[in-house]
Amino acid sequence: MNRRLFRRNPVDSYVQHTSDMSEHEVNTERVEVESRGVNHTEGGWPKDVNPQEVEQTIRFRKKVEKDENYVNTITHLGTLMEHCVKQNNAINIYEEYFGEEEMAEVEDEPPSAKTINVIRDPNVTKRTATHLSWHPDTCKKLAVAYSSLEFQQNTKDMSFDSYIWDLENPNKPELVLKPSSPLVSLEYNPKDSHVLVGGCYNGQMAYWDTRKGGLPVEVSTVEVSHRDPVYGAIWLQSKTGTECFSASTDGQVLWWDIRKLSEPTETLVLDITRKGLLENALGAVALEFEPTMPTKFMVGTEQGIVIACNRKAKTPPEKITSTYSGHHGPVYALARNPFYPKIFLTVGDWTARIWSEENKESSIMWTKYHLSYLTDGCWSTVRPSVFFTTRSDGTLDVWDFLFKQNNPSLSLKVCDEPLSSLRLQDNGCVVGCGSKLGTVTLLEISSGLCTLQRNEKTLASAMFERETKREKILEARHRELRLKERARSESQEMEVEESPCEVLDRARREFFEVIEAELQRRVQAETQHVHGKVKDHTGEAGAAAQGEESQLPKDKEEEEEEKDAALEGDAEQSPVPPARGYPCETRLRRRGRGYQRRPCSSAKRLVKGQP
Repeated sequence: MNRRLFRRNPVDSYVQHTSDMSEHEVNTERVEVESRGVNHTEGGWPKDVNPQEVEQTIRFRKKVEKDENYVNTITHLGTLMEHCVKQNNAINIYEEYFGEEEMAEVEDEPPSAKTINVIRDPNVTKRTATHLSWHPDTCKKLAVAYSSLEFQQNTKDMSFDSYIWDLENPNKPELVLKPSSPLVSLEYNPKDSHVLVGGCYNGQMAYWDTRKGGLPVEVSTVEVSHRDPVYGAIWLQSKTGTECFSASTDGQVLWWDIRKLSEPTETLVLDITRKGLLENALGAVALEFEPTMPTKFMVGTEQGIVIACNRKAKTPPEKITSTYSGHHGPVYALARNPFYPKIFLTVGDWTARIWSEENKESSIMWTKYHLSYLTDGCWSTVRPSVFFTTRSDGTLDVWDFLFKQNNPSLSLKVCDEPLSSLRLQDNGCVVGCGSKLGTVTLLEISSGLCTLQRNEKTLASAMFERETKREKILEARHRELRLKERARSESQEMEVEESPCEVLDRARREFFEVIEAELQRRVQAETQHVHGKVKDHTGEAGAAAQGEESQLPKDKEEEEEEKDAALEGDAEQSPVPPARGYPCETRLRRRGRGYQRRPCSSAKRLVKGQP
């Protein structure tokens, strides 16, 4: 069967093949909006304007409101503040969303550090990296002062240059600073990051503006500068931001204004005898200044003594307020605790010591004695109980005395040559260590050492107070013992200092007192003996009168009487016969100071039957 197919015209048809959709509604939580205000505290006034004085504030407002910049600034800030005010009215910006949750515990990872960069002195003759200074705004730049502190090893071809390094490109310095003498200290201006001040090896002061190149803008003259290397140069807090001061081993502290380096604005001689004599001054090798204490500063000396000074004292002797002595050698580092300014750290000889301003005689804490010298040290900028020290054997020590007091929490061998300088970034995580051969090693500290721990400030404050109180008690006890010893020594000295004549008179007086006492004793004994003898002889005389024979005891006096009798016998044979009559009963004879009766010789003859 044949079928014929016929082509039809195209036909469009619509067929629904989509899946069925169901409607779904979600009810979100209702947002409650409430109006809130922002607390405003009066502030921002200049120092010469007292906000409590209405007249001064009105006068200052009128002066400022006339300025065109003020009007333009207010107009520009108005739109920004309007947005913030509307946002604050809608959302509580001070609301704590996670206040109920507990603070995440920091993992107990062991302290560690890793090297992130190494910067080397580009010169053939290597020099010591004597000082480091971080850029105040961005911690990506580091200024390094290079100098050879060993005078006899300085060579003619040794470079005087110091450098500013960009950490993102450490192979080549960003700027070469060209001083007239090698730099021993170098510091960024905290108010103007383009300006740096440096202290030279020959004692001169110089400052640079990085926008003007590597040559110094101005250098102090040799006649008015230090006589020895400038080991410390620090910027002061001033309105102009151009004032600084310096210290050197010549025993002087000089104040400068970089706008006029022709002469120092002020001078202080570090003579602790307060006589102001330069020949008695102590050489300064470390300088400390805390911006929160604008009138106070401290100096570490070559003799191991820390001198606390007050710049605003009336007379130069009064500017030296107190001294602290605790090191056997130079104080290479001196720094106040950023959280407790009354606590400061000193590094010298083989130890690092923590001091309190209240204890002048001894430190409140100290490290053990190391086998190698300590060369530098500083506090952590984020943790009050952590500080760093460097040693001459190339080791960096990180101490956390809340965790461990006898040994450092982290001890890291940085290099084989001695470490000479140390500087910590403001974030407290990166530390730079300069060595004797000019190598600067940048280390990143683990989070445990650069993260503030729970209750750390309270615990550190309690430890400082406890140790300060303990040292006060010990100092009082030692002072009492010293006073007793001094009194004892003074009494002995008075005895020793007695003149020979006084000694002779005293000996003569004592001798005669002894003699007089002995004579009195003998007189008493003889008196008693004489009374006994008198009684005995009286009884013997009575017995002789009655014709009884008795034998008298012989003593020396009786022997003498016998001798007298013999003489009388001889006299009887003489032509003149002795008178015959009744014999005398007794004869008085002297005995000592008294008299006693003795039978005469004729009485003795009658008794014995003699004619």
